Amino acid sequence: MEKSFETKFTGWSFIAAALMLWGGWALSSHHVGEYFVAEDFASIGENVWYWIWMYRIFIFGWVTMAIAMFALVSVIGRKPHRVLILPGAGMVIVGTFTLAIASAYYYNYGAWGVGQTAGKSAEEIQEFMNSILYTNQYVTCFVRFGRIFSGVGLVLLGVGLVKWKIVSAWLGWFTILLGLVAMGIILTIADNFEIYKPIFHVKVIWLAVMGLYLLKQGVNLSKE
Repeated sequence: MEKSFETKFTGWSFIAAALMLWGGWALSSHHVGEYFVAEDFASIGENVWYWIWMYRIFIFGWVTMAIAMFALVSVIGRKPHRVLILPGAGMVIVGTFTLAIASAYYYNYGAWGVGQTAGKSAEEIQEFMNSILYTNQYVTCFVRFGRIFSGVGLVLLGVGLVKWKIVSAWLGWFTILLGLVAMGIILTIADNFEIYKPIFHVKVIWLAVMGLYLLKQGVNLSKE
């Protein structure tokens, strides 16, 4: 097993991503659903700057996850592993940035909406809600496709980890299973924001487990 500065940096990147994603989510003063409702802006406005900073941490969690995936590729993306590792990690990164962009929408509109709805009548607030409905609908596509892209990438990455025994078999299969479930929920179940929520927490657990494993065990790069 190879342990080096590269594997340590990669491991800590995975752990940092997990901490920022879950910390930003857990410490947030308010969670927005799939669509904004008028009550969201009132709740966000109670402590808007705190909410903004927690959302920034959350978004940078996605960015750090992408950094961790790039770092992982730099360590294990070589012959013969790269035929599966590169497209797998690449799809995870595409999905991760898609989710980051979608999160940035909720962050921006959440903070902006506080000012737009302050002191307005119920009719004026409803008019504002109607004006952002189409954009909100478009962003839900970013969320769904970000999850599917990530799921496809995790399956390919997991297959590569298992085939060449780069990490322990259980961790490779964990990666494959997470990807399959992530895709399966989106493709087989009608849009339901609540059903997918647990997968976010499982993904955070996967990030933390990957990070800890890389720090303690490193990677196996011996030829098959």
